[in-house]
This record gives sequence, structure tokens and C-alpha cells, in this order.
Amino acid sequence: MSRRDPPVAGVLFDCYGTLIDVLTDERDIETYRCLSRWLIYQGVRIAPEDLRDLYTCRVGEALEQTGEPYPEVRVEEIFAGICAEHAVWEIDAKRLGIESARAFRAASLRRLGVIKKSKRLLDLFSAKKIGVVSNGQRVFSEREMRMLGIYDRLGFVIFSSDLGFQKPDTRIYAAALGRMRLSALEVLFIGDNPENDVDAPRRLGMQALHVEEAWTRYGV
Repeated sequence: MSRRDPPVAGVLFDCYGTLIDVLTDERDIETYRCLSRWLIYQGVRIAPEDLRDLYTCRVGEALEQTGEPYPEVRVEEIFAGICAEHAVWEIDAKRLGIESARAFRAASLRRLGVIKKSKRLLDLFSAKKIGVVSNGQRVFSEREMRMLGIYDRLGFVIFSSDLGFQKPDTRIYAAALGRMRLSALEVLFIGDNPENDVDAPRRLGMQALHVEEAWTRYGV
């Protein structure tokens, strides 16, 4: 960006690493032990090691089946299938898939909080059209954003799980521009991933800044 850039009418943020500081561990067997124990009370019996291996395998298969260059899946659908196959009594697989995805996230979570400097950026741009474009799972990411007081401050949020593909697929940015009803030149993208949040938006004609550069530029 330079002083010659057109005025910013809308701002798009990445979520994790930009607005929200998060740390999860989906490899730790303890994550699956917690979920396996929780599932006992939902009518599903599966050993932690089997749960880990099956979940990892099913996600990989589902991603491959999409045929997308930057594929995404809905993890609640993965868990729904696993629960249905390992149910001890009759269950509502769709509902339990959603609840299992959230329980899995809770079990894997090690750190979660708002990045204060980026929250001040939200304050700074509050009069403009604001949205989030995130490679994330709506089933639990929306809950996290709501709990941290971010979601309702935004005009819209697009998660990759909504669309079946991730950044840097150009369609995800186009979807956001359509929601804003602005041209690419009028929109600033702010994020922490150079490829997804800076290079790709710029290729579409958007303005873009790494989040740390934005903190400096806007003096937060």
C-alpha cells in the first residue's frame, strides 16, 4: 500500500492469528481421550486411539473427494458419521456430530483470547463496512467469536466450511466482496498469513496489509 491507494470503504479481517489468539492441539492423544469419555454419555463407544485414527483418515478422504485445489470439509459431518457407526443405542447423528465437533474443539483448546491491538483496529474501522474471511469451522468458530464479543461487531463472517474451499482460493474473496457490494480497490484485507491475507487479495486488486504492519500504520 502507498499514499496513492484509494480510500478504504470496507475492511476484511482474517480471524485466527489476526483478531483471535488461539492455540489447539489436535495431535495430543489426551484430546481424543477427553472426547472419547464424553461420547460414552452420548451413546457412542470408541477408543481414543481409534477415534484419532478414524477422524484423521476421514478428514483426509473427505478433502480429497472434493476435487478442490484448496479443499475444506465440515468437521461436524465427519463426527456425525463416526458417531453413527459406533453408536451403542439410537442417536441423532446430525445433532451429535455438531456437539462432538464443539466438544472436540474444547478438548483440543490450549489458549483462546482477543488480540488487543486488533480489537483497536475494529474500533478504528467501526464506521466502515467490516467483515471476516476465515479458514475456519463455523460449528465452533462462530461460538468462539461470539463469546469473545467480536461476531456481532461485524457485518458478516465467511468461514471456509461454509463454502467447501479455503483461502487462497479466489472465490472466497469474491464472495466477501459480493457481500460488501464494493469493488476490490475499495477494500483493505488485514491478516497474519502472507499468502492468504496479503498476496492473494492483492492479486484480486484489493489493498492488503499484514496485521503487524496494520498495527504500525494505524498507530494502535
